[in-house]
Amino acid sequence: KLELIGQKIKQIRKNRNLTQEELGQLVGVKKAQISKIENSLTDARFETILKVFKALNAKINFNIELLN
Repeated sequence: KLELIGQKIKQIRKNRNLTQEELGQLVGVKKAQISKIENSLTDARFETILKVFKALNAKINFNIELLN
C-alpha cells in the first residue's frame, strides 16, 4: 500500500528533523515530489522510493508471499 510507505517516509523524515526540501535535495528531486510521495499523490518510481529510504538512512524490508 503506497499510503503506508508515504506515511512512514513522512514519519522518519520528521524524526530526522528534515524538511521536505532538504530530503528532496538529498534524493535529487524537488520538494513537490517528496510531498506527493508522502501524501500518496503519485506513483513514484520504485527506484525513487529506495533513494528516499537510503537518504533517510532507513532499512527497509519487503515480504513477498506466494499464495497457491
